[in-house]
Amino acid sequence: MTNSPVATGVAGAPVVVQAASAGEVLSGYLHAQATEFLRSLRLHAESGSDAEDAGEAARLLRRSARRIGGTLQVFRPLTDVTWTDPLRGELGWLTDVLGREHAYAARLARLRGALHRLSGADAEAAGALTVGAARAGALLDRRLTLARTRAHTAALQALGSSRFHAVADAVAVLASEVPLDPAARDLLAGEALPCLAEQAQRRLTDAVELLPLAVAGRPYNAEALTLGLAAAPAADSPPPESRQDAPWHHARRLVRLRRYAQEVLDEQHQQAEAEPSLSVRLLGAGQALDRHRDAAEAAAAAGAAARTPRIAPATAYALGVLHADQRHEVESARYAFGRIWLRVTTGVGP
Repeated sequence: MTNSPVATGVAGAPVVVQAASAGEVLSGYLHAQATEFLRSLRLHAESGSDAEDAGEAARLLRRSARRIGGTLQVFRPLTDVTWTDPLRGELGWLTDVLGREHAYAARLARLRGALHRLSGADAEAAGALTVGAARAGALLDRRLTLARTRAHTAALQALGSSRFHAVADAVAVLASEVPLDPAARDLLAGEALPCLAEQAQRRLTDAVELLPLAVAGRPYNAEALTLGLAAAPAADSPPPESRQDAPWHHARRLVRLRRYAQEVLDEQHQQAEAEPSLSVRLLGAGQALDRHRDAAEAAAAAGAAARTPRIAPATAYALGVLHADQRHEVESARYAFGRIWLRVTTGVGP
């Protein structure tokens, strides 16, 4: 491992400060995340029948799994890919299956809140809306509660499966020793890690350049809303807005990877030379795109419910208003992301 330049010690005496290798810094970060994963797993096992504690433990488990998988993806050249690539795929499976129950519950809460807000917003419009709002809410409750129940069952089955235990065993290995590429032990962290983080930044920048940020230049975009309110597709085909949402969802995943890469860089500098402003901006960009995803998926749920056969016209009307409201929220989130992204790329602003 290469030594850093000579520094001045006590009474001006020269001391040699040994620079960390890329493998050491990456291992330290992954050790911490793997330890959090195992701690969350223990909390989940100890939660018993307490649904709130079990839900919080699952959230923490998912959080650590995302960070481990994302870090292994960004810094893949530094790892033993024959070992880490399969683990990364399994962590993706785990975060997906554990996240569904929470996603359905959050979606239902979001739609209920929006229905309540819309019903009381304008007396004249609310009169027509209230007629179908109760039935619309009941229909959404049935559909999303059933989906949540199925997701909960799937999560419990996953956590009891041999597949999950194999994942947990692999994470336990990371908690003690990270399988690295031999070259990672000789590369300086200050050179190798920023280079790979920059590659993640370029992939993110390329993805954002494909987004219609100029069209998302207003908090509420009537043109985009009109597209979202186009004639409903057949029940077995995806809504047209899902195609325009996909690039934004892709950008959201890349923002998350870039944020995890920045966390590793902050670990490298041990917070002494970290860039908290960049970390904060990346977090804000990710949160805006999280809101975009949540609103888009809520709109899709309302649109799917509106295509339920033989529902009353008033119910369909309420679901249509709800769909439009959530597409408004999609445009608002895009606008917010565009403003934050400008600060990410220029460094101007908080």
